[in-house]
Amino acid sequence: MNWEVVYLPEAEKDLSKLDNSVRLQVLKGIQKVQTNPLPKQQGGYGTPLGNKNGTNLTSFMKIKFRGLGVRVVYRLEFSKTEMKIIVISAREDNEAYREAARRIEKDLLGTE
Repeated sequence: MNWEVVYLPEAEKDLSKLDNSVRLQVLKGIQKVQTNPLPKQQGGYGTPLGNKNGTNLTSFMKIKFRGLGVRVVYRLEFSKTEMKIIVISAREDNEAYREAARRIEKDLLGTE
């Protein structure tokens, strides 16, 4: 069963900023994970994040593209079977996760 992939507007901008060859690899990876985005412990492809240097990302997961240095942070919304992409970043781990936390707070609060 494929989950529906939904992007935050900021994540769509992140994706558009990537080099075309990198973007294609990231999209292919997201498409693969979309088939089973559950945590690896449950037989899926997702890696749970937890608490990263004081940034609480519990209930969020990542896809790490090692050769590209890109991270994708996402959340599963079980009621809608949605895989919500929060951030796509070629930044260092900590910066990517801090940006994810900012976007999550903005999305949850519905603020600009």
